[in-house]
Formats: sequence, C-alpha cells, structure tokens
Amino acid sequence: MASNSETLVTVFGGSGFIGRNVVRALCKRDYRVRVAVRRPELAGHLQPLGKVGQIHAVQANLRYPASVEAAMRDCHVAINLVGILAESGAQTFDAVQGKGAGTVAKAASAVGARMVHVSAIGADENSLSGYGRAKAAGERAVLAAVPTATILRPSVVFGPEDQFTNRFAALAQMSPVLPLIGGGSTKLQPVYVGDVASAVADAVDGKTRAGATYELGGPEVLTLREIIEIILVITGRERMLVTLPFGLAKFQALFLQFAPGAFKLTPDQVALLRSDNVVSDAAKAAGLTLEGLGITPDSMQAIAPQYLWRFRASGQFRKKGV
Repeated sequence: MASNSETLVTVFGGSGFIGRNVVRALCKRDYRVRVAVRRPELAGHLQPLGKVGQIHAVQANLRYPASVEAAMRDCHVAINLVGILAESGAQTFDAVQGKGAGTVAKAASAVGARMVHVSAIGADENSLSGYGRAKAAGERAVLAAVPTATILRPSVVFGPEDQFTNRFAALAQMSPVLPLIGGGSTKLQPVYVGDVASAVADAVDGKTRAGATYELGGPEVLTLREIIEIILVITGRERMLVTLPFGLAKFQALFLQFAPGAFKLTPDQVALLRSDNVVSDAAKAAGLTLEGLGITPDSMQAIAPQYLWRFRASGQFRKKGV
C-alpha cells in the first residue's frame, strides 16, 4: 500500500490564512505538498511547517489556465482555497471564485487528480452578495469538471491572523464605539481554522463522500452582537455598541471600501450580513458536517484568548478588572 509520502497534493492559495493551516495538516500526515500561489517568493513562511523538501512553492494565477495546468503536473490531489473578501482590479469575485475554481477543476480532471474545493456556507446563486453568487458559480464549475469532488463550506473562520476576530479587536482598540450592522442580529457559526484544515486533510485521505457538499461550523451559533461581546471580554475592553441599519451601513460602505485596515467595509460585505451563516439542518441530518467526519469543533471562547491577548491594554498578563 502506497504511503502518503508518495502522494503529491497541490494546494492553490496555500500561503493564506486557511492555506497555511491546511499545509501544516497535510505535512503532519506526510503528504508531499506543492503550494501554488501568485507570489511564491513570499511563501517562504510555509517551509518550517514540514520536513526538508516536503513543501515546494510554485507560481500560479487562476486567471491564467496555463499556469494552473503547470502547477497540476504529476499531481494526485488538488485543493482549491483561493478566495477574496473584496474585489480589486482584475481580481474580481467572478474571475477568482467562479471561473478560477473551474480552471483548477479542469486542470485536475486533465491529469486524473482528485479535487477538494473550499467554498463558503454563503454560496448561493440567488445571494444578494456578489461574493455568495461567485462562490456558488465556483461550486457548479468544479462539479461539472470533477463530479466526484468534495465541496467544503465553512461558516466564518476564526484563528490567529484571521480577518474576523482580529479585525473587531483592532477596531475596539482604536474606537470607543463599535457599529452593529443590522443590529448585530445576523447568526453565524464561527469555525476554528484548525478544524477546517483537519476536514480538508480528511478529504485528501479519502474519508469524505464523493461529490458531497459538507457544511463546517463551530459548536455554537452566535449572533454578531454576541461575537463582538465575547471579543470585548477577551480583550478586556468596554465599548459602546451602536445599531447601524443595513441601509445606512451600505451607504457608509460606499466610502469605507477605500478605507485602510480594520475600517474597510464594502457594500458586498454588508449584503452578506443580511443572511444567517450557519450549518443547515439538511447537512446535519446527512452527516455532512465536522461531527460527521469525527471532528469535535473548538469554540471561539476556547481558542480566541490564545491570540487576542495582544489587543489587551496591558498585554497578555493583564489581570481582569484592573
């Protein structure tokens, strides 16, 4: 029986937040990993995650099929993690998350490789968000080229270096007021990035059902308000939470989409918050969840304090109530 060390896995988008955790999980299972990214010279931080020679970065851009085909040469499994939260220039939702996903799947099909595609629970062809519609288009393109592909749909993903919990913690560090878009009533099911990476590695192991779509969520369904309150408790900060109606939030986003760092907010992100982002009852009934894969998800309260301490006024060892 062939060992995992004889299996080459190409990870598109492997240098990003979810990507580095996926690469780590694959290396722990002794797979050979080829990381396909636009700027391989900036992927050196991945090397310590594996053994000498286990990880190799190559150049690939989903908008250029020839580069994707080259990255897939002699590969056994393809993982597509590429996604963007905001459009910029040629990097549009449709080009990256729609057509780009299809490009990876076609390249995988051409070499007879298996396919794992990470999408999002918000994927919906009728979504108010361009992000959600593009994610749905990407899923269709992947299954059209590789019908046996595994689709993984995580809810909002948290962990060190995320653009979710860290963003709210940074805002609380700079502003005495935090806006609750739509009153903060949108329901989310935050999932730890390590659990998502384990699910991806399980799919590479062949533990998932061919052609199935899995929905990945954490152990708790929380409103946006509850999540922000948890972050404030962890960081030891008291801030005023102010309701911001969706209409006003969308208007402000027309200007904030050009803002730097944590203040950036796009109209599309506002549209995404109009819909809940939780694991469906159908996925639970079918066992197409983390629990169905035998993974016990970690909660935000258990993990976030390990990295959000840096946003506390006096650092990691600040005593509560001081």
